[in-house]
Parts: sequence; structure tokens; C-alpha cells
Amino acid sequence: MIVKLKDVIKRYQGELLALDYFDFEVQKGEVVGLLGPNGAGKTTAINAIVGLHDVDSGEVEIFGKRQNGSNLEVRRRIGLVTQDVTVYEHLSAYENLLFFGKLYGLRGETLKRRVDEVAELIGLKNRLHEAPKKYSGGMKRRLNIGCALLHQPELIIMDEPTVGIDPQSRNYILEFVKELAKSQDTAIIYTSHYIEEVQAISDRVYIIDQGHIIAKGTVEELIDKIKGDQRITIDVQSPNEEALDEIADLADVKEARLDANTYHVVAHAGAPVLDALLAKLAPLRIMNVQNHQANLEDVFLTLTGKTLRDGGAR
Repeated sequence: MIVKLKDVIKRYQGELLALDYFDFEVQKGEVVGLLGPNGAGKTTAINAIVGLHDVDSGEVEIFGKRQNGSNLEVRRRIGLVTQDVTVYEHLSAYENLLFFGKLYGLRGETLKRRVDEVAELIGLKNRLHEAPKKYSGGMKRRLNIGCALLHQPELIIMDEPTVGIDPQSRNYILEFVKELAKSQDTAIIYTSHYIEEVQAISDRVYIIDQGHIIAKGTVEELIDKIKGDQRITIDVQSPNEEALDEIADLADVKEARLDANTYHVVAHAGAPVLDALLAKLAPLRIMNVQNHQANLEDVFLTLTGKTLRDGGAR
């Protein structure tokens, strides 16, 4: 066991409850996805794991040792990829890697070797002597990841590592994460606002809302919880919120949301709702109708009543 949080409670200013009897585990060699809307407690949980925040009660163990924020042995075995890019724009990528390597105690030939290895790993070997200010957003993200890998950490925490980058760079990072966990037997905690990312790379997933773990398991286990539900998407030409309210009020509809021109509906298994949906939306000029298999986003919506990216309830 690499990470173990048991019955963790964390309050801010004595009143605001960020984590409420929070249980969380990560084992060696697995990628664990942590999903939750803004304000759910993900960042607080990460800060507790790396020792940046004390908790009010409960147990936080990393590598079998209590995390108290001052245990250097524990902290040296963790690599943190921050949501914000935290590299020095006016230093070269090579100088950035040297600097962060030295922070972790690497020196001499060992440091130079690790810089070369990491540069190859993140695909920047041919651009190493350029300043990050000349990089694309995706290249900066890859350098940001590289700076957290120099000391070969046994636990890597990636907090929204693909924010604001192009699809090609996102796919590169996702494939990189999967290979990293597989080849180096490293434990990885991955948080993201993109549910499809977590679904693609995670061995297990925790869904958190308002400081509580409301579901956990493999992607398949979580989807199995709602496999009986109907998943219907209807594309229209002229969407409006009034129609969404009417759909949500239908007897057999469990969840409904509007995303751009598409109505997403979750209904009870076998319920004859399609005709009623089409009747409600016909004046909006229906363009396409699909029944689809459940995915992790459907699980999240069903369990929390929220869409992940904006935290909005429906």
C-alpha cells in the first residue's frame, strides 16, 4: 500500500468541512482517478497526501509512515505535477530540469543522466535548450511533468495535467501516464475535469462530492451500478432551458441536462419515455436521436446530479 487515508476530517476556519470521514487508498503500480466537481475536496485530499495541510482527525499514511509534513524521507519519494505550470519561463528546459533535480538532491553525473532520460521520456530532447516561453501549451505541460519525475518518485500525483492543451498533446500525456505506471511500477493519482481521460487510464476511480467518497471501484464496476438505466441523447436545432425543465419533470426521467445543442437524458430501464421526449422536443427541430451505453460520465451525473466540468446541478 502506497497511500492510505482513513476517516480523515479536514475543516477550514473551524467550520467549512472539506473532507468528511474520507477514505482513500492507492497501491503500487496502479493509476487511481480522483473525480469531483470544483469544491469537492480533491485539492484538500492531495495537500493532505503530500503533507502541505494537516488534518483535524483521521490517519494519513504514505509508504506505511504517518504523513506529518516534515518527514523528508516521505516527501522525497513523491512527485507532484501541479495544475498550474510551475516552470521558469526564461530558463531553458535543460536548466529547469537541472534546477528541479537539484531540489531533490540529485548531483553530478546522476543528475545529468536523469535529465537526459527524462527529456527522452517527455519527448523534448531536441528542444531542450530552448526557453519554455517559446513552447506550445502542450510542451510546457510535458516539461512540467518531467520536472516532477527526475528523482524517480514512487508516487506521482497529477493534478489536472492537461488543462488548456490541444487534443494531440492530451493524447500524448495520457499514453505517457499509462506507460509510466506499467513500466516503472509507479503509483499514480490522477485528477481531471475530463472524465474520458480518467476512464481511459485508471485502474480504479474514486468519485468525491462535498468531501465524501460517494463511489469507488474499477470503471467497469462503477458503470455496472447504473447499467440498467437508459441513456438517450437528442440533438436539436433550437435548444432552450424551458424544454429541459419539462423533460426533467417526466415521471421516468432520473437525470437531464443540456450541453450546447444536445439534451442528455437518463431514464429508468424499460420505461417508455422516448415518445414523450420526442413530443417535448419536436418544436425545437430534432436533428439526431441516440441510445448509448453507459460510461463514467453517466455514473458521475447519476450519483452527484452534477456535470463535472462546471459542477452545475440539474
